[in-house]
Amino acid sequence: MIDRYALPKMKHVWSDENKYDKWLSVEIAVCQAWAEKGVIPGEDFEKLKNARHDMKRLNEIFARTKHDVTAFTRSITEKLGPEGRWIHFGLTSNDVWDTATALQMCEAADILDADLKALEEVLKKQAVKYKDTLTMGRTHGVHAEPTTFGMKLASWLDEVRRSQKRLARAKEEIAVGKISGVVGSHATVPPEVEQRVCGLLHLGIEPISTQIVHRDRHAYYVQTMALIATSLERFATELRHLQRTEVHEIEEPFSEGQTGSSAMPHKRNPELAERVCGLARLIRGYSVTALEDVPLWHERDISHSSAERLILPDSTMALDYIITLFTEIVTGLRVFTERMYQNVESTHGLVFSQRVLTALIEKGMSREAAYSLVQGNAMKSWDTGADFRELLRADPGVRKHLPGKELEDLFEYSYYTRYTTESFKRVGLA
Repeated sequence: MIDRYALPKMKHVWSDENKYDKWLSVEIAVCQAWAEKGVIPGEDFEKLKNARHDMKRLNEIFARTKHDVTAFTRSITEKLGPEGRWIHFGLTSNDVWDTATALQMCEAADILDADLKALEEVLKKQAVKYKDTLTMGRTHGVHAEPTTFGMKLASWLDEVRRSQKRLARAKEEIAVGKISGVVGSHATVPPEVEQRVCGLLHLGIEPISTQIVHRDRHAYYVQTMALIATSLERFATELRHLQRTEVHEIEEPFSEGQTGSSAMPHKRNPELAERVCGLARLIRGYSVTALEDVPLWHERDISHSSAERLILPDSTMALDYIITLFTEIVTGLRVFTERMYQNVESTHGLVFSQRVLTALIEKGMSREAAYSLVQGNAMKSWDTGADFRELLRADPGVRKHLPGKELEDLFEYSYYTRYTTESFKRVGLA
């Protein structure tokens, strides 16, 4: 397990203490439902409400029984009188396990939602700050046309909001319990008990269960974790590219006294962003395991159990960690705006090629002829380093159609950013 990365709140969700507390909540809710039906005497239920499990004793019993639910229930009933017979009455292990796990997964989802909201706020702030900061837009890693750094951040903001919606749907998907007995037939525990228990626990109900809540729900949940992690990897990969020495438009936070290399004192590496990418790959791997946990033999086998004891805590703990880490990166990001402009200018005006092309077409040239004229000058600029704008000014074919000011007006960077405000309004940023 990746316990070393776990933040305190998420670590608590998946702790044994919290797990067994949730199991106890389910057991007591079942006792309450039975008591309301008149099966458990009122005086017995009053005592059962104060039942407690004993972790030390639980572990001792487990060493002998090799069954966690049996050990759990015995650690409770040993401290009770005759009323202890009602603990786990009519239930099978997964009535408790799956219902309690749903409670843990909902808790984990709430923490992740808070993480995403914090990241959203940081991205909003930084997007507005760099809304009009000109930067080079690249396709295939090659200069294309200018955009703004704020536009990059605003696109991330919108993706984070989509992640929040997906997470809410995933939480809804797994927020169900089952109290339906050994094969889901309700033979030993009637549907009205299940209805009451899930209501007490604020969960929905698996309409038709087997011995378990169906694992397509869990797979959807873990796949959502994987998709959110993949979005973070997209963002982090961009920052890693922008921190490369040849680009050097940003740097992730680098504190005083920090070292980037044991051998090279000059190094300031994007290791935090790289960490985000590495753990995102781990989480994506868990999504495959979650899918493979869906098909089980008949009403249930146990092939899924060992895997999900790892993938559910690990995927949520890892995601909690990398969302928080990426929020810290964006908060402390160093942005080199002058370097961004230098990089825009480094290809000697080639970014204006499409603008000149369309202007020549508007003047009556065929697309093919205009493309050939502009590309010829662009290739000469690539090969010789000559300024593309100067080559166009000297080209008779260009001057014929775009004389003087008509050509010069095409070399304005503001042309590429004139709809930035409109785009920002689409994501609720003025």
